[in-house]
This record gives sequence, C-alpha cells and structure tokens, in this order.
Amino acid sequence: MSKTNTGGPVFASMQPNPFAHYGFVNTGGLSIRDYFAAKAMQADLTYQGLEGREDVLHVALMSYEMADAMIKAREGKA
Repeated sequence: MSKTNTGGPVFASMQPNPFAHYGFVNTGGLSIRDYFAAKAMQADLTYQGLEGREDVLHVALMSYEMADAMIKAREGKA
C-alpha cells in the first residue's frame, strides 16, 4: 500500500515540547498537498466557476490530482 506524499507541512509552527525540558514539536497544520490543491481549485473556479457543474466532488478530486503532479514536479519526478 503506497502512502500519498503530502509534501510535509506548510507554514509549520514549532512550539516548545510540553513533555520534555528541551526541544520543540511540530504542530503540523496544512500540508503542502492541501495548499497546492486549494490553489489549483481556486484557479479553476476563478477561470470556470461552478455554474453548470453538477459534480463539485470532481472539481476537488481534480485539484488533488494537480497537487500530486506539482509535488512530483517539485521532486524532479515529472
């Protein structure tokens, strides 16, 4: 089973580790994949809009396909 490459966190925030006397923990947040998908969806909707579209799930899935392609291109695997 392959795990989807999310590209890691975007706008990650490091906070002091409450369970140790030293170090920091990554608080996570939005993944690069989510960020890319949101940007792709925004561009698509700006260009085409939702009028006449029956399946908004298709728009979301296509946005994640674009995000996956951007992550591959970023890794030099395109």
